[in-house]
Amino acid sequence: MVEDVKVAYVFPGQESRQVGMGLDFYVHYNSARKVFDEVDKALGFPLSRLCFEGPEEDLAQTMNAQAAIMTVSIACLRAGEEISGGALPTPTLVAGHGCGEYAAMVSSGMMKLGDAVRLIRERGRLMNEAGRRKPGGMLQIMDLDKDLVEGVCLTTGVELANINAPENTVISGDEHKLAKARRLAQVKGAKRIQPVRVSGAFHSSLMEPALAGMINAVAQFNYETPQVPVVSNVTAQPMHSLEALKEELISQIVHCIKWQQSVETMLARGITTFFEVGPGDVLTKYIKLISPGALTFNLSNAEKTNEIIKWRKGGRF
Repeated sequence: MVEDVKVAYVFPGQESRQVGMGLDFYVHYNSARKVFDEVDKALGFPLSRLCFEGPEEDLAQTMNAQAAIMTVSIACLRAGEEISGGALPTPTLVAGHGCGEYAAMVSSGMMKLGDAVRLIRERGRLMNEAGRRKPGGMLQIMDLDKDLVEGVCLTTGVELANINAPENTVISGDEHKLAKARRLAQVKGAKRIQPVRVSGAFHSSLMEPALAGMINAVAQFNYETPQVPVVSNVTAQPMHSLEALKEELISQIVHCIKWQQSVETMLARGITTFFEVGPGDVLTKYIKLISPGALTFNLSNAEKTNEIIKWRKGGRF
């Protein structure tokens, strides 16, 4: 086995939600079942049923979607640990995309699962309410360089909300400005532009009505120094102190998610292998666009997790 391989765990955000996520782990692995049961108890209602059965319109509600993604991600991680018998490699760094940061923080030991799911559900409620007070939306723009997208933002008054990968960005703003931005982006050469399935202009100044509530909510819980550094969405740098991590929980909702820069930071610090932990493979696709040579694995279902164990037992990382 190669001893100097450095691994990062990365956790997906809200766009990875899907009805049925986590069900195979829940059915077959006690460790995953405990995660869902703990979350249902902490929230006082069966979030697990929403994950497994929907309906989609209820799962899609921001306060449910964010909590559900985090819960499924941690269930995937715990099931992976159970399947491997403790053979999963220890990460050098962890990171999450948007609300995926909460799963990253739980995995790092900074937050207890029950506390994290209550906090992220309040985050979702506050962001949804901010979206009602200052209506807006998000558009994903592909096939257009970030610098050109930034020019579109300056011209139309929208804001850069996600830098996902080369020629893959997301903008936030009110609907009138987004319509202008879409037209200008098309003029500049964007061929693929699609709305993001969210209830507001996330990661922009239109989320400012949520800040006071987030400051209050973050103060209600206890935290531990993380055992593994968490790479910040806002600065794209590893966070070590509790103060930095707590500030991230607040400021992240109004700042751009610098995912591409976060991955580049991890690569620069020697990470060669990425484990996407949670439903889907959105982050895997972004990582491959950023660094085609990076080794990626998905802990999204039992079949994919067993593939990882075979690689591990074969001494390939």
